[in-house]
Amino acid sequence: MWSLGGAKLPEETVDEQGNVGHRHHEMSDAWLVGRASELVAVAQSSHLAAQLDAASEIDRILAEAQGRGEPRIVAQLLRAAAVVRLVTPGLVDMSDPQLDEMLSHCRRHGLIVLEADARALRGRRFLLGNAEDKALTEIASALAMMLDEEPEVDPVFDKRIWDQLLATTLQDIALVLTQLGVYEMADDVLAGANNALRESGQPHQIYVHLVNRARLRIGWGLRLERVNLHDAAHEQFKVASGLAEAAEVPFRQSLHPGRRDLDAAEQVPILGAAHALTNPREGHLDRLWSLRGLSMYARELIIVAIALARCLVEANRLDDALKVLDDTRTQMEHDTSEPSLVLSLEREYAHMCGPHTTSALQAYNAALELELWQMRESRVATLQTRREHERLTRAHGQIAQQALQDPLTGLPNRRALDDKIGELIAGQVDPFSIALVDLDGFKGVNDRHSHADGDDVLRVIASTLRQALRGDDMVARYGGDEFVVLLPGAPLHAAEAALGRAVDAVAGLPIDLSRGVTLSVGVISLRPRESANQALSRADSAMYVAKRQGGCQVAAVAGEPSAEA
Repeated sequence: MWSLGGAKLPEETVDEQGNVGHRHHEMSDAWLVGRASELVAVAQSSHLAAQLDAASEIDRILAEAQGRGEPRIVAQLLRAAAVVRLVTPGLVDMSDPQLDEMLSHCRRHGLIVLEADARALRGRRFLLGNAEDKALTEIASALAMMLDEEPEVDPVFDKRIWDQLLATTLQDIALVLTQLGVYEMADDVLAGANNALRESGQPHQIYVHLVNRARLRIGWGLRLERVNLHDAAHEQFKVASGLAEAAEVPFRQSLHPGRRDLDAAEQVPILGAAHALTNPREGHLDRLWSLRGLSMYARELIIVAIALARCLVEANRLDDALKVLDDTRTQMEHDTSEPSLVLSLEREYAHMCGPHTTSALQAYNAALELELWQMRESRVATLQTRREHERLTRAHGQIAQQALQDPLTGLPNRRALDDKIGELIAGQVDPFSIALVDLDGFKGVNDRHSHADGDDVLRVIASTLRQALRGDDMVARYGGDEFVVLLPGAPLHAAEAALGRAVDAVAGLPIDLSRGVTLSVGVISLRPRESANQALSRADSAMYVAKRQGGCQVAAVAGEPSAEA
């Protein structure tokens, strides 16, 4: 049984069908995210039975997180649930609703980095469905969000977790670029991931990063061979071998479900193949035969087959080499996830057939490769054009949004609040609750620390308040350290309960984020024919009731608040 950093797993339970589960409700949010990471690692490196078990448990973890409602945790677990499905035969189609939900969830909560990751994973899904053009569009959007906008640090995350999220998203983007054969761009993106992991990466993330870089270099080298740039290709294989060597240390502390008494190159197909492609020889054969049996994905099957075939040729076993390649060609007959590698496999097979290939066919192959190389340049141009279009579209939307947005907190501003409250009153939404929120102890933050610290507190409180409420509720900055919350469709008792959860969420923030600030909230229910100003005035009076009662609470007032309260 896996454990998270030596932490104890929750007590096992057995349901009516005899399935073993865990009491996830007893565990922290951090534990849920860590356990999900373990399950993703297991699913990526195990066969079907373990993958299905991982999918079942991760669904239970996701359900627990959704019940708690913290948006960042939910987004990370939606990602994990989608990835497990993407790597599990028979479950790939079931990743679509998870990815759609992740994308809409991240948009709703302004989680730009995780939204970009959802785009990258959708690109990966489209390649599995032979929809390359759609994959290009998704990855262009992801690149625009990550490289052109430079997402601002989310203050709720500490630097280490933030860097890890950046690295994960950049690696997911680079994987799709690698699958598309856009190697130079993929290499640039992975360089960004490397920078993010330099100080903050955990061993497993560093190990995965090195495997991804090795896989990129191998694909790049095979592509260069197809246009007869053999020296350049060999340099790429040498770099891949060096990366495989570097992966040995973090592998031993990674989540990969392998044996720690064996080298990573003995258990990880990409790493073992990297050494063999750099120096094909008979001595690699035993390892490569074993790695062929461990290969689960198209990229692993093709790369190991090519490395194995070259080593078999060095051992004067051409017929065996051709059989390995032909068997792999049959396996890849209906796989669309690695178009560039499939062409390298076909090229390898044709090359080894040698005397059986006519000179005319060889000439045709050379001309075809030249055309494919030119198409690759066209693909890069298409990707850059769509990326620029996405950047401009998002920039235009941001300009329009900025007129209605508070620049400090990112919440709707007073103008947006006036528009929305007028719209709701005109639409005669009933029930409709309105709350005014004031920060307890905020002035002391500016006095004891600095206005910059005060701004940080406002951002954190605004984010926490927004997360604690429903997606349909509106949280706006009213001015200074006051916020207004509109809760359409919520009767007073439901609004009071929701705002109570927000008060508790802020009170539970780490002291270095909140500086001890809490919330006093006054909430009222809109009366018939009441104007916006009248409603806000009543909410303000109710807020002072909460203040006079000690703060860090909600005062829900059905009628006019008593002056003696």
